[in-house]
Amino acid sequence: MKILFAWLLALVSGLAYAQNTHTHWNGAIEAFETSDRAHPPPQHAVLFIGSSSIEHWKSVAADFPEVKVINRGFGGSELGDSTYFADRIIKPYQPRAIVLYAGDNDLYDGRTPQQVRDDFAAFVRKVRSFDRGVAIAFISIKPSVARAALLPKIEQANELVREYAATQKQVTYVDVFTPMLGADSKPQPRWFIEDGLHMNRTGYALWISKLKPWVDAHGR
Repeated sequence: MKILFAWLLALVSGLAYAQNTHTHWNGAIEAFETSDRAHPPPQHAVLFIGSSSIEHWKSVAADFPEVKVINRGFGGSELGDSTYFADRIIKPYQPRAIVLYAGDNDLYDGRTPQQVRDDFAAFVRKVRSFDRGVAIAFISIKPSVARAALLPKIEQANELVREYAATQKQVTYVDVFTPMLGADSKPQPRWFIEDGLHMNRTGYALWISKLKPWVDAHGR
């Protein structure tokens, strides 16, 4: 009985911890909802969602002028955060397609490559629960200078996600990892601002070149 009680207590504590971790972002999500009420976003657009690489992409609408886009990135977030808030910042838009960048912070915070793959699979299941046919693109985790020590885990996580995506309909792995590496297979400062983590315009230009065929094909 004591063992069962301890197990239940640990389970409840773990669930409470996970919920508290997600609800840290309530302010950002409420800001999106307030903006949506004031200026309703287009339905059936291409939704860009994920962490700071999406949040900082202020020119995303201009970069994909042939399609309607919505940016719902919130900096510092992990894969599970986008899944947790999907009912509030994905479902209402009825997106035609979803572009996701996340997993970077997950690895930095200690999650394993396998957990990143599993968390992406959970994201796919969640959004497919209210739109079974929505197309999803996963932008590979970038090889940043600031997180060069994580490069082996980043590469492994990307490969696991790529393998998973290959088993799913309308789920695409978009490789930006490989072209962002130098000839020495190391992260390159040329793509990043001074912090070595967030991208400059050159970095986004590379992403655009890799994403544009997919976005144009699925966003019309």
